[in-house]
Amino acid sequence: MTLAVDEVGQAAEALYAAQTDRSPIAPLTQRYPGLDVADAYAIQQVNLTRRLCSGRRLVGHKIGLTSEPMRTLLGVHEPDFGYILDDMVLGRGEAVPADRFCAPRVEPEVAFLLRRPLYGPGVTVDGVRAATEAVAVALEIVDSRIADWALSLPDTVADNASSGAVVLGAWVPYDEAFEGLDLVNAQASLSLNGIEIDSGAGSAVMGDPAAAVAWLANALAPFGTKILPGQFVMSGSFTTAAFVRAGDHAAATISGLGTVSVRFT
Repeated sequence: MTLAVDEVGQAAEALYAAQTDRSPIAPLTQRYPGLDVADAYAIQQVNLTRRLCSGRRLVGHKIGLTSEPMRTLLGVHEPDFGYILDDMVLGRGEAVPADRFCAPRVEPEVAFLLRRPLYGPGVTVDGVRAATEAVAVALEIVDSRIADWALSLPDTVADNASSGAVVLGAWVPYDEAFEGLDLVNAQASLSLNGIEIDSGAGSAVMGDPAAAVAWLANALAPFGTKILPGQFVMSGSFTTAAFVRAGDHAAATISGLGTVSVRFT
């Protein structure tokens, strides 16, 4: 880490205020040129602790930068991660105010619900499958408290991996899913107002969405964090992310898992 403790606190406060006021700020890496990824995770942890102390519950985890093109764009070799709290989970088909966010975008993903804990190091794809209770199509609403999405890796990590909210489809039990569903070759479609914006395969997510979950479990180990039974993991997007605004209706479909949607007001 390169930042002093008080600087970590100041950066966390700036991001917290930006989210509360829906008022994006300049990249933290401009304010703190020495900001590195370790600092960024410390900033993320400050705001997680703040929200947990205010009564929020940790219900899931998210993985970002799972696609090779996005990692290349930011000049990094691995994904990042963030947290999902109870007030970030929206009901299926629910209407959500667009001004709840700063600059929302949507992505189609597979969510993994755990029945056994996962903690690294050494978690494998087979270990993820053995620990999974169910999977579901999901729509992630990503958001950036950094103005104009002008992100470097430390900026997005500090900003909770650009998390906004999630909409989960119906859970498909483990036995049904992994006997009849090939997540590597599953196809996703992202639609906006009835028009397909993009499509992609599960292989875009680190070769296999389950491999992304294994990566997360191992990446969390140095922080002493386990992914617990009953928590879910957003494993990463099959496609590009589409910007949304008030009046838009977004939907994600993944073959074998169905469709989930959200309307912005």
